[in-house]
Amino acid sequence: MERSPHAACFAELIGAANVLTSPDDQAPYLREWRDLYQGVTPVVLRPGTTQEVAQVMTYAYENDLKIVPQGGNTGLVGGQIPQETGEEIVLSLSRLNRIRDVDPVGFTITAEAGVVLEALQNEAEKAERLFPLSLGAQGSCQIGGNISTNAGGTAVLAYGNTRDLVLGLEVVLPNGEIWNGLRTLRKDNTGYDLKQLFIGGEGTLGIITAASLKLFPKPRKLEAAFVGLPDPHAALKLFTLAKAEAGPVLTGFEIMPRVGVEFCLKHLEGARDPLEGSHPWYVLMELSSGSDAFPVRDLMESVLGNAFEDGLVEDAAFAQNLSQVQDFWHIRHGMSEVQKPEGGSIKHDVSVPVASIPEFLDKAMAAVEAFVPGCRPVPFGHIGDGNIHFNVSQPVGADKDAYLAKWDEMNTIVHDIVGDFGGSISAEHGIGRLKKDLLRQAKSEIELDLMQRIKTAFDPKGLLSPGRVL
Repeated sequence: MERSPHAACFAELIGAANVLTSPDDQAPYLREWRDLYQGVTPVVLRPGTTQEVAQVMTYAYENDLKIVPQGGNTGLVGGQIPQETGEEIVLSLSRLNRIRDVDPVGFTITAEAGVVLEALQNEAEKAERLFPLSLGAQGSCQIGGNISTNAGGTAVLAYGNTRDLVLGLEVVLPNGEIWNGLRTLRKDNTGYDLKQLFIGGEGTLGIITAASLKLFPKPRKLEAAFVGLPDPHAALKLFTLAKAEAGPVLTGFEIMPRVGVEFCLKHLEGARDPLEGSHPWYVLMELSSGSDAFPVRDLMESVLGNAFEDGLVEDAAFAQNLSQVQDFWHIRHGMSEVQKPEGGSIKHDVSVPVASIPEFLDKAMAAVEAFVPGCRPVPFGHIGDGNIHFNVSQPVGADKDAYLAKWDEMNTIVHDIVGDFGGSISAEHGIGRLKKDLLRQAKSEIELDLMQRIKTAFDPKGLLSPGRVL
């Protein structure tokens, strides 16, 4: 690509070393990890402060330049990758990576957008606190991107989505203005809650540069069990039993099929089968408490003992130490990446009412297997909040490109079933570029109109993340 005529001006604002124009330097910012999107850009910008982000946005606004903010580039709907036209400039937040403040007494932490999620978790740990957001990509995703996409993860059951963890934001608006809303108040009932517009806004209304976030007591006692079950119906009954008996002590409840576990055993380094025999379905259940005195192990044994008596559980392995807890979660967190070596995988990030999960899985799995005989459904996810990653791997030996060409048709099949249950076509990954057309089917005209009005009010020129979401 021809060197951007604006590169020199950007170099004056943020330094020449942070204005990337060579293909080799740009490459990591232009490719989505599933290889669905490969973008082109005249320049990648790497500002290092909120003020530099503001200066870049002011210049871009004055010169009608399209900007696409990018965090750790782990998004799954293509929103962070520039279009192939070469008209969009990538603005990376990775250099905004400071922890600004940790307040153990107030249970808050303030971090810049480029702080990697795992680093944020570690800072909380140093203060004897917990930041509960937990994702498979936590070693590379950044908190600004997590907030912009309202990431879910495996702790939603106990702590809520990312939206529930945010107290305040600092945001650079499309015209370069800075909104400093980094409040740490638990109660602030003074008009519209503006931060909520940017949480889950996918970078279309403003660029999040820092956030004040909630911390929680660090668990003192934690137990996990890897449970083998005959089907999702048994898994739902186990969840109901565990929720009723353990209440808020139940902090994790993840469902996985045998084929997904087999993929992990085959492709995930360090993965070991927790149970001696194989089972059609598995649940990873976690209980935790902030009190050393709370009998967490006794409660886990009670829940699973009752489940055995009710014929819900075929086998279970209790973690004997923290290392084994981590081994269990290693399998769950690796469930996405291990599908890649198995060939093409058609993805669905959906949610249905919790009580409908077994019936949804029955219908959706039968439907995709009828559509593509021999395909391998790998549905897994957060049974406690209704979010299932309904991924479908290609048949063994099939042509990958030919299989992926069926993406839209399979999406329609699955999403129609989701709609029958009153569910959502995007539970936690967002809309981005991938699901933009699907949004028109999922939202009413008045909802789309209101969303467009908000977009126009914040970004009248349409220069920030154009063609995403709307």
